[in-house]
Amino acid sequence: MQVKELFMNGEFIPADQGVISVRTHAFAYGTGCFEGIRGYWNEEDQQVYLFRAREHYERLLRSCKTLQISIPYTADQLVEISTELVRRNGQKEDVYLRPVAYKDAQIIGVRLHEVSDAFLLTAEPMGNYVEIGGLRCGVSSWRRIDDNAIPARAKICGAYVNSAFAKSEAMQNGFDEAIMLTNEGHVSEGSAENIFLVVNGELITPAPSENILLGITRDTVIQLAQREFGMITRERQIDRTELYVADEIFLCGTGAQIAPVIEVDHRLIGDGKTGPVGQKLQDLYFDVVRGKRPEYRDQWCTPVHSSVNAASLD
Repeated sequence: MQVKELFMNGEFIPADQGVISVRTHAFAYGTGCFEGIRGYWNEEDQQVYLFRAREHYERLLRSCKTLQISIPYTADQLVEISTELVRRNGQKEDVYLRPVAYKDAQIIGVRLHEVSDAFLLTAEPMGNYVEIGGLRCGVSSWRRIDDNAIPARAKICGAYVNSAFAKSEAMQNGFDEAIMLTNEGHVSEGSAENIFLVVNGELITPAPSENILLGITRDTVIQLAQREFGMITRERQIDRTELYVADEIFLCGTGAQIAPVIEVDHRLIGDGKTGPVGQKLQDLYFDVVRGKRPEYRDQWCTPVHSSVNAASLD
């Protein structure tokens, strides 16, 4: 379906009018931050459910604070704008929302202060971002950015050049995805995904201090594993070679969803197939995000299509 509208400069406008100047500060210097929010179509309910939209917008506002960006919306108002945009586009399919807060001044000069800010939001149809049936990964020669260089806990536009280096290196070397290490040589995350290992019936994942993005899907996995399967998650440093001997590995993120890894650096993980824990979590995750589990739907899923008028955005 063709996208009809987007939200920009405080109003809904035709999608083909959503343009920025080539002189925009964020275009020149990467001075913006963004989120990725998925909406899942439930055929039975005839409903699109936005998954954990409020948590995504709370993180966007934290990223804005890091970049000295100010936008005139609360997290709840941003959720309302999002549902209204999907309704205006008449989207009854899986969608991907991309809110971006950015420095929009048309000036030359590298800084964050005293530069005007703007906000835009798009909603696009989207399927799988990566293969979810089994990824072959390579450990990247490109190290993950450090918190004291470009903080990974904020989704900063310019920081994703770091991810692009790793992703292209991996794919051009014949892999599907990259796994990045910190400057100290510990496992950090994929090019744009958090990582989990399954070891002796427990989940292991890098701690927040390992220059990871504190993922919404990561948090979802930790909660679902505990509540549904009684599995604990240990957040700690992970050495590279632990990847080779893990029982299972999977990547996760809004784009990646839950994507099992079957090979790292040409070494099979487990028996080289999706493992039982990854499969159980993946199946459960898709039920949850599509609103098929009422106990989670009420907590995490925002319905888009309803007879209730959207609240005022003023």
